Amino acid sequence: METVDIKGVDVDKEAPAETRRIIESDAPAAVAAANVCGSGYTISTGAWRYDTYGTTYTWTNGTSGSGYYDKPICAVFFNDSGYTRYMGVRLKSNYTSDAPAEDFGAFGSYAGPVYQKRGYCGTVYSYMQDSNAKVLVDRVQTVGSCN
Repeated sequence: METVDIKGVDVDKEAPAETRRIIESDAPAAVAAANVCGSGYTISTGAWRYDTYGTTYTWTNGTSGSGYYDKPICAVFFNDSGYTRYMGVRLKSNYTSDAPAEDFGAFGSYAGPVYQKRGYCGTVYSYMQDSNAKVLVDRVQTVGSCN
């Protein structure tokens, strides 16, 4: 996997321009997200900001199993709202036989981390609601550059 350096953060060369912009605008937050994923998860495969409510990051450790889609992925959904919210993150691999990994609950900082051994080209789902159960974030994104 080829990467580019954006303010000290390794980003998948195929990552969308929006991912690059988000990381460039707040590299320390991106590094914090990688740290939540743990040792080795240092290559960004995606970042999505949802207004002022939250930001979802996906990371890989650069290894792969038997093929292109077999890269391990970690996902974290950061709560940027300043309030504890009911929120969650779900990570699905590109293989229907793999069960999704998810973390939902009331969080002040972040939901996750969640992991898939073969998550590249899968999807990440981010969800958040306010204290009145109004949905603030309800989005699915593709992890990695896949066709």
